[in-house]
Amino acid sequence: MSVFGDKTARLGLRSFRAKFVLVVGSAVLFDLLVTGGLALWNVQRLSRDAAAEVGRGLEEASQDYIQSYVETTAARVNLLLDQVHSDVGTLAGVLQAQIDRPLRESQIGEAMSRGAPGTVTVTYNEKGGWAQNLPGPLSVVSVWGYLLDSNHVPLPEVQTDIENSAVLDLVAPSLLANGQSKLQMYYIGPKERPIFRTAPYTDQAQTFDRLYPGHNQAEFWSFFFPGLYESWEEWARDPASRPVSNDVTQTAPYTDAITGKLIVSFFQPLWSRDRSRVAGAAGTDITLDQLAEIVENVRVASTGFGFLTMSDGNVVAINPVGEKVIGLVSSSAAGGEGVTGLDRSLRRSVQPEIAQLPLGEDGLLRHIHLDEQGEKVPYLVVMKQLKPTNLWVSGPVRRETMMLGIVVPEREIYASLFAAQAGISQATNRILIYQILALLVSLCFVIMAVFAISKRITGGISALANAAKRIQAMDYSVRVDIPSRDEVGAAGAAFNRMAEQISYHTENLEQLVEDRTKEIEDANLQISALNQQLRSENLRLGAELAVARQIQMMVLPKAGELEEIPDLEIAAYMRPADEVGGDYYDVLKNGTRLKIGIGDVTGHGLESGVLMLMVQSVARALQEAGEMDPPQFLNRLNRAIYKNLVRTSTDKHLSLAFLDYDGARLTLSGQHEELIVVRDLGQVERIDTLDLGLPIGLEPDISSFVATREISFGRGDMIVLHTDGVTEAENRSGELFGIERLCESARRRYGGSAEDVKTGIIDDLMAHIGTQKIHDDITLVVMRHR
Repeated sequence: MSVFGDKTARLGLRSFRAKFVLVVGSAVLFDLLVTGGLALWNVQRLSRDAAAEVGRGLEEASQDYIQSYVETTAARVNLLLDQVHSDVGTLAGVLQAQIDRPLRESQIGEAMSRGAPGTVTVTYNEKGGWAQNLPGPLSVVSVWGYLLDSNHVPLPEVQTDIENSAVLDLVAPSLLANGQSKLQMYYIGPKERPIFRTAPYTDQAQTFDRLYPGHNQAEFWSFFFPGLYESWEEWARDPASRPVSNDVTQTAPYTDAITGKLIVSFFQPLWSRDRSRVAGAAGTDITLDQLAEIVENVRVASTGFGFLTMSDGNVVAINPVGEKVIGLVSSSAAGGEGVTGLDRSLRRSVQPEIAQLPLGEDGLLRHIHLDEQGEKVPYLVVMKQLKPTNLWVSGPVRRETMMLGIVVPEREIYASLFAAQAGISQATNRILIYQILALLVSLCFVIMAVFAISKRITGGISALANAAKRIQAMDYSVRVDIPSRDEVGAAGAAFNRMAEQISYHTENLEQLVEDRTKEIEDANLQISALNQQLRSENLRLGAELAVARQIQMMVLPKAGELEEIPDLEIAAYMRPADEVGGDYYDVLKNGTRLKIGIGDVTGHGLESGVLMLMVQSVARALQEAGEMDPPQFLNRLNRAIYKNLVRTSTDKHLSLAFLDYDGARLTLSGQHEELIVVRDLGQVERIDTLDLGLPIGLEPDISSFVATREISFGRGDMIVLHTDGVTEAENRSGELFGIERLCESARRRYGGSAEDVKTGIIDDLMAHIGTQKIHDDITLVVMRHR
């Protein structure tokens, strides 16, 4: 019988051990697999994050490089155009001086006639029906048939223009030889006598006869440049009608009649002495090659290229390879006018994403795909606006802003990115292999360790199981003896302590319940007393804050006081961020003198509100004491506040500025936020107060820092005072309201009453803030001179 019992016990132990090995081994295996899987996942994630971070850095660097490149190239194009503008402006200046000083004009004309008769003597051409000077002079002058009398001699006023325009021979050669290369420079007379003088000398009229039949009987300006002269006449009537505030007018590219090249002309109109009429024009031509050379020499990476386009998408400069890549279709459109333009529009590109590029967006950077032999290849496009100019294209002159674009394949600009990503991918694969090997080795080691310690652990666990059964049978005297110094041994010791505690608590249970009940009752009484004390304290604090807020609002200027001020409308708004605010504004009246103050105590809440009340009281006392000098007023106020801050050990100070107004002068003193002045026609002036004072309460004596500034304040002018709670108010995106929005809000409401302006600005501010919490006190004062 004992042999059978021993055998059964051994079978039970082997069964428990098998279960232990199975459960622990499975748990450890699961843990290793989960841990290893997480490690592998983290490695892969780290690889992706590293590749993404490197990619972002390289992408930003590449894009910054392209942006910088396009801006540099745009600057070169702008420089070329500026040089041409300067040259045509110089010629126009000489010719305009002739017009403005008739005596000198006639003297120079007579001198040129005597010294170089070929420049002012024209010969009639029977075949063409026009007159032109013979070769020899530096310039050619053409006189059309309707400017000749019955004897084929220029009309008297036409001959005067011929002689006076001969000054071109003195100026044009030097301008052509220096500065930006120019094809030719010329003078064209006014609409009623449009003689055409051009340097250098060419067979001008003969070329026009060949290319533009009928031009000799047509009015010159309307035939060749319809709408251009009329636009200038409108400028003479209304200078503000210029699309761009510059007299120089540029044409779109067209085919030159003389050279056959694509050129761009630059005109500057000349004006009568009283500037009421157009008196002709000075002009110059440059070839499109000069603009195209800058653009076509763009080299970004291996095959990147540039192009120059008008605002309507007409590409005026691009190299042949680039033209093919972006799918441009070229054609020449000839109209009834005397010029033939170039038409090569992005909008007609065979590449859909090029045709849909948004034009007019400065600094555009876009990823696009271009079709190359049936494959979509990613490209990067960057576009930059050039300086705006007045442009003529067969009609009224309009504003034109050409754009410079750069196109580069992404595979070239991001080559380093792809290499870095490939390197990271290879390193990740190596780490994954090492992780898997380490996981397998760990798994084998753990399985061996489980089998090794399972026998030792099961003995202690069996002893604990038997002891637990005796505890269940209410035998609290049971103890276990597990000699091992491991977790099972610690469990045995803990079991013994637990058995002792169960025995003790069982014997003393009723006394323990009574003690705990009494402790709970005492704790409840203490909690009730604390709650009552807390409610009383909250009521007292709320009452104190309400009184402080009431006092603060009581000392503010009343609407009735503000309405009694002659010649001025004053409207104010103040909203504390807490129950008590730290913003200050006041309007102090002493006879005919006003002192308008605005300030902002650091922080907000009760301490800031008390300091605000100190400032109001001291300011009122100083005014009543007759202190009128602005610097002395601020210095004495600062001394009083500084001493109070020292006494109360308060680490506070405030920005503070005052406006002194005596009905004629407005004087600003003290350091605070910018002063905004809105004048006639909505002109906004921002006045910085940084150099007019020092924050109040920082130093005992600020007399050396205080300065004043006189401000013009006439009828209709409006002044806006504010604290930083206005400009630093945030919306849900964290974007500040800002000084620019404040100025624009005030400018749009110029002309309304001070109250309307104040209400409108506050409406704009609250719309900007939306549902966001207001973090700082908001104060706004609007003062309008009736």
